[in-house]
Amino acid sequence: MPGLLKLGDLSQAEIGGLLRGPGLYLQTGVFRFAVRSSFSEVAQALRRLYEEHGVAAQGGFADFHVRVEAPPGRKFLRPQAQFYLDGQTPFKPLPRAQAAAMLEWGMNWCITAHAHQYLILHAASLARDGSGLIMPAPPGAGKSTLAAALCFRGWRLLSDELTLLDPGNLDMAAVARPVSLKNASIDVIRGFAGDAVLSDAVRDTIKGTVAHLRPPAASVAAADARAAPRWIVLPRYEADAPARLSPLPRARAFMELAQNAFNYSLLGEAGFGALARLVDGCDCYRFSYGDLEEAVALFAALAP
Repeated sequence: MPGLLKLGDLSQAEIGGLLRGPGLYLQTGVFRFAVRSSFSEVAQALRRLYEEHGVAAQGGFADFHVRVEAPPGRKFLRPQAQFYLDGQTPFKPLPRAQAAAMLEWGMNWCITAHAHQYLILHAASLARDGSGLIMPAPPGAGKSTLAAALCFRGWRLLSDELTLLDPGNLDMAAVARPVSLKNASIDVIRGFAGDAVLSDAVRDTIKGTVAHLRPPAASVAAADARAAPRWIVLPRYEADAPARLSPLPRARAFMELAQNAFNYSLLGEAGFGALARLVDGCDCYRFSYGDLEEAVALFAALAP
């Protein structure tokens, strides 16, 4: 946002001081998080992954006030990390080595559990020249890997996990936070994008080995811009498969999106109407791929 200091303009000591004290007020697209933590690894991860994000003056408005700290009594013996929202603990603690990743997962949870002004889909979302791409998929389908590749090849990252739609006009809002990469995808993206900046890999999580990718500066800078949905693509990674788009019936696309919506039922009639209009207004496809370069080339042809 205009007028905000960039996190990268702060020293590591300044970031740590804010996290341990009044909070680091971090602007992430349409949401502002007030983050606190005494863990040095959280401060280091934020400095590495959010360099281009805006930081607001402490004490002002924040959508979510979150903390990652050691739970009572577990500071030294098998140290753990606990995520807090407004002092409440929605999750069980994890090993301290996963503290920075836990912050990312917790921030996603805050949005899905509370931001019901949007229809929220479990889908990667990107934009090109104002037109939006929505990619719903189950874990392991390769959507985050594909989203990471596309955002280094001319597409603007809105989110690798959450598609936020205004139920009224269907505008897509941006979050532009770090992309979660798992297992083999970590080295794939390192090899694909030489200028990619990733967090340290965290092993033995419930998702396997996890690392987060810093979003491109251009995506963060344009996070205020909305996009109009144009494509719905269901991706699926298949080893050695050629990149291939095939038409998806709109009825099937509707069902896939409904199954991947966090708050479709909660929004009731408004959610049904928004989803129906979304599907009617988009080109819908299934997409299989085994090679990222082929995949990116095909999407370039989709949105020349």
